[in-house]
Amino acid sequence: MQIFISRPIPHSAITTLQSAGHAVTVSPHERPLSPEEFLAATAAADGLITMLTDKVDAPFLNARPNIKAIANYAVGHNNIDVPACTAHHVGVSNCPDILTDATAELAFTLLLAAARRAGESERHLRAKNWNGWGPLQFVGVPVYGQTLGIIGAGRIGARMAEMSRGFNMKLLYHNRKPSPALNDLGAALASLEFLLKESDFISIHVPLTPETRHLISTPQFSLMKPTAVLINTARGPVVDEAALAEALRTRKIFAAGLDVYEHEPKIHQALFDLENAVLLPHIGSATTTARANLANLAAQNLLAMLAGNRPPTPLNPELWQ
Repeated sequence: MQIFISRPIPHSAITTLQSAGHAVTVSPHERPLSPEEFLAATAAADGLITMLTDKVDAPFLNARPNIKAIANYAVGHNNIDVPACTAHHVGVSNCPDILTDATAELAFTLLLAAARRAGESERHLRAKNWNGWGPLQFVGVPVYGQTLGIIGAGRIGARMAEMSRGFNMKLLYHNRKPSPALNDLGAALASLEFLLKESDFISIHVPLTPETRHLISTPQFSLMKPTAVLINTARGPVVDEAALAEALRTRKIFAAGLDVYEHEPKIHQALFDLENAVLLPHIGSATTTARANLANLAAQNLLAMLAGNRPPTPLNPELWQ
């Protein structure tokens, strides 16, 4: 069968697909494909490995009735209309449990970098503007013993909470239901309003849904401490980027650390001018282990579906009942 992969991925997964007898075509572009490019590239494909930037909906499926299976190279899947795929008898899978450690590590990296003004001070040093140590230079906010508020108590949020124990942090979390994992760490379930008011650090770990889009906007920033630090490694549109830029500019909050953006790869221009914004280019899963495991699971999922079998991590398991 013909397989199309919309971005270059670790080669071990490609070898796995080819060893099963399939023909594999990989996009040569290290960038998201436009909808027109994606449609053209999938003309002969039976199976796809897609990225979060590849939109798969009913019109796309109507134009590509040859497609039998789609393996999304991500934990999230808001780019794919799963009910539409089910209606077209197209199997869909994602890659959960792969990115937990890597993303939690990066969230904590952003927390520390934003708190201690690491990016700002490094830029100052690299510009050769540093004249030596001074008692008022680049004074940040403390991390040890402070309160960490976690919004979304899934695997990544729970792992970040676990990591915070090394800093003796107090834990609050907001979730639709109690989390045994977080409760075991001594975290307290709280309303969003209470968490925003009480937390020194706020880390977002919710999926993107209609309910979570702009979950954090101007009213929420008004509740936060002026010394608060916001971290987002979840989905960009969960945070109103324009409202965040204004909150940082007016010092309603101390700093923010972002790895995801509302309109990726575009970023709100005002954020580039703010020294209290730590900006990373969506590298939450960028460790050798995480990226290789992600590719290998996507390949295993796709092989299973193309063979007519239930994949290891299906999004529409009813197709194999």
